[in-house]
Amino acid sequence: MNPPVDAPAATRVRRFGTAERWVHRTTAVLMGVCVLTAACLYLPELAQLVGRRALVVTVHEWAGLALPVPLLAGLASRALRSDLRLLNRFGPHDGVWLRAALRRDRRDEARPAGKFNAGQKIYAAWIAGATLVMLGTGLIMWFTHLTPLVWRTGATFVHDWLALTIGIVLAGHIGMALADPEARRGMRTGLVSREWAERRHALWRR
Repeated sequence: MNPPVDAPAATRVRRFGTAERWVHRTTAVLMGVCVLTAACLYLPELAQLVGRRALVVTVHEWAGLALPVPLLAGLASRALRSDLRLLNRFGPHDGVWLRAALRRDRRDEARPAGKFNAGQKIYAAWIAGATLVMLGTGLIMWFTHLTPLVWRTGATFVHDWLALTIGIVLAGHIGMALADPEARRGMRTGLVSREWAERRHALWRR
């Protein structure tokens, strides 16, 4: 069971600092704007409801261009750089976690994890790569005079289908966050219960 919100401070541990939380929030807002404006551009029902297509295109372009900015600014934080190193490293326990996930074994002892579990590491790597691809293809579509037609056609194809994939993956990410109130609290306040940390992230050296 999750502890009450007003649990004593001694039962909590710090999971994220200010920089990590603000990078996550601002990136989430920009990504949300990109997804919503993309939906308005590609779904006729939303396009008719919103109108002003030129404005929607402009907002979409600038939100996409700004998407890497929060992370780049956050690199000034030592704590964020430390988290990025952890996200970029896979150990033997991550293989155990993935095999348990494939078997749908939900027992905490079957899924050993450090500060980040293997699923979070894979998601972080995938969304970072997808964002860079979306940025690159978006720039090709934006500055049409800089590239030949075949490049723009390919960029449009990749951009559209990858956008759909990102929408599906983000929906799964949000769904998993909604299923874990303590994880959401950690991202919102920076603090999680000691019991949750020891149970879900037993290998995390705090």
